[in-house]
Amino acid sequence: MAMERRRGTYNRRVRGTQAAVEQCAKSLRQEMTQAEQVLWNALRNHGLDGVGFRRQHPVGRFILDFYAPAYHLAVEVDGPIHDESVERDAERTAHLEARGYTVLRFSNDEVISNIHSALNRIRAEIRHIEAHGGAAG
Repeated sequence: MAMERRRGTYNRRVRGTQAAVEQCAKSLRQEMTQAEQVLWNALRNHGLDGVGFRRQHPVGRFILDFYAPAYHLAVEVDGPIHDESVERDAERTAHLEARGYTVLRFSNDEVISNIHSALNRIRAEIRHIEAHGGAAG
């Protein structure tokens, strides 16, 4: 993580992000949707098979809903607004995948109505990444 000197103190900065994106991520952590809360309760504190996840993690100009740094895995939870931004979401996913991220998408409904299925898909993707040597460390 890059360190930047600012007004006599060091400020931790996520590589490639602007201060405004970091501030937005902080706000989103405090205002999670119901689906995000349900998924975060399952993922937090290494709750999914010991895998560490971050929530509302800034990467460049994007904020990933959930991110497992050891696997370069982004998990996105899409609400109804994403029905209107399918093309933009596809571009965002392509941008992230071009930079080595794996992106899994779930609808709010999928997470709320069947969290176990969502967790199993995340587990399966982690196993796939491990099997193909993509896990860091």
